[in-house]
Amino acid sequence: MPAITRLLLDGQPAPVSHYCHVVRAGNLIWVSGTVGMAADGSIPDDVVAQFDLAVRNLDTCLKAAGAGPEHVVKVTVFLTDIDDRKRINPARQRYFGEHRPASTLVEVTALVLPELQVEIEAQAVLP
Repeated sequence: MPAITRLLLDGQPAPVSHYCHVVRAGNLIWVSGTVGMAADGSIPDDVVAQFDLAVRNLDTCLKAAGAGPEHVVKVTVFLTDIDDRKRINPARQRYFGEHRPASTLVEVTALVLPELQVEIEAQAVLP
């Protein structure tokens, strides 16, 4: 079995429970749900701004584990309003470009903090 590396990253929002930001085992990577919150705890009001920040946080986690958007094989996006999908899609397309991961989109009644509107988790595979 490959070694398991668990990363808690500086510059990321502190975990609100008992988990780390990203886990790598061999060539497999799992990123915990990233949200649109800055390291200082600030949260934009707009879902698109939150999504952009969540994607930057996701990218930071992937890079810390040696990966990038081209390595993501599966994403799950949680939205508090499913109709926001069309608003966040342009940013999603910019980030992943030609790399289309498998995806699940779920509407939820709430996220860990009441002002959060979006959360993204990802799985990646390195060659």
